[in-house]
Amino acid sequence: MFILDGKPLPLDVPFTVESGPAAGNQYPANFLRLSTPEEKAAIGITEVPDVNNTYDQRYYWGYDADGVLIPKQLEDEPVVGEDGTATGEVQTGLKTQLIKEQKYTAGTLLAGTDWYVTRKAETGTEIPAGILTYREEVRTVSGAREAQIASVATVDELVALLGAQPTITQPSADDPDVMETVPNPDPFITPWPTA
Repeated sequence: MFILDGKPLPLDVPFTVESGPAAGNQYPANFLRLSTPEEKAAIGITEVPDVNNTYDQRYYWGYDADGVLIPKQLEDEPVVGEDGTATGEVQTGLKTQLIKEQKYTAGTLLAGTDWYVTRKAETGTEIPAGILTYREEVRTVSGAREAQIASVATVDELVALLGAQPTITQPSADDPDVMETVPNPDPFITPWPTA
């Protein structure tokens, strides 16, 4: 991004210099594309890296004036009325929302094998050991995921936790030309079991 007089200069738009030694000079729309860095600097144009304005709307509201991400509310907070007193209502934070999602996902994963439980209750037919193991793993993993979410202190930590994978690929210690898959040393959310 090009800056002149503290303001961004859009590409392919003619402009006039407002201050400095080139004040009052007009430049054509193609000047920024065709001029050299030295020619730009001579009239006071600086180039700064573009801010990546993409963000995950699930966790952030957007960017503030300084280009810093504004995180959404992490913890539940009481709703305060105009008079400054608590209304008795609670505004749900990201942790509570995500913990509810883990419970919902666990319920969805268990639903596919619920018929075994119903059959057992109605007919006495035993539930296969593999199904019992899977159902217990789903409940255990759900609890672990909920605890991991509850333990984060910032939205950035939450995003990192949810975005990390259980394994990473890196150069081998024995041969840097060979890539190997190893356990991720950083925190990551416990993966759901497979049936």
